[in-house]
Amino acid sequence: MRKKRRFSSRLFMGLIFVFLYAPIALLIIFSFNSSKSRTVWSGFTLEWYRQLFHDSTIMSSLTTTLSVSVLAAVIATVAGTFAAIGFYNMRRRWQNPLLAVSNIPVINADIVTGVSLCLLFVSLGSLLKFDLGFGTLLIAHVTFNIPYVILSVMPKLRQLDRNLVDAAQDLGCTWMQAFYKVIIPEILPGIINGMMIAFTMSIDDFVISYFTAGSKVQTLSMTIYAMTRKRISPKINAVSTLLFVFVLTMLLIINIREARQEKQLRLKNRTIK
Repeated sequence: MRKKRRFSSRLFMGLIFVFLYAPIALLIIFSFNSSKSRTVWSGFTLEWYRQLFHDSTIMSSLTTTLSVSVLAAVIATVAGTFAAIGFYNMRRRWQNPLLAVSNIPVINADIVTGVSLCLLFVSLGSLLKFDLGFGTLLIAHVTFNIPYVILSVMPKLRQLDRNLVDAAQDLGCTWMQAFYKVIIPEILPGIINGMMIAFTMSIDDFVISYFTAGSKVQTLSMTIYAMTRKRISPKINAVSTLLFVFVLTMLLIINIREARQEKQLRLKNRTIK
């Protein structure tokens, strides 16, 4: 009976993975197809990747995407780290409600966040005389990235021994010196994970970018969407493949880092005991 249950559960999981990843596998395969056909395999080629890197529109949108993602990840990491430290030092009755509020952008639908930010920027733009563009796009990315950084840093702060800071101050460190020499090194793995997650989320975002970028700025995901509305070119398969591989690599790095950190924490706890 148990063997049948295991077999059925594994079969069910296998079907789910096939349903999820078969379209992506097909996209990757046909990104190397020598013809423009989306159904008939005509031979292996790298021509579409060569054309991709010679397409000025795609390369411009890629530059914009990388610029926004890097800046948003850095700014969100700094802001999210200090916000997490502030939450950590609050009393429980204030900490839990404020953490719940800060997690709303994570739970909230992207379409709601995108439309609300668009309305905010348009309203402020009419008063302060500015248009939607790179600046509003960057602010939007920082806004939805900060909660992910907080979620990554908070567990490391909870694992931090408060006595370490007191001991550093007793040995002559100021609070700022204790912050940089004790707190930051202890929570650094969480900060790095938060930055990587923020960067990945910015690279992958489309909905919020679509509502906050305006007409003069385009990210890579927006360019792909515009290309699909006109004509599905094999270059779309190529750029989608590269984007998928990059995001998958980042997620693997984050998961491997978290697994190693958990393993080191277990070994540390065993040693202490």
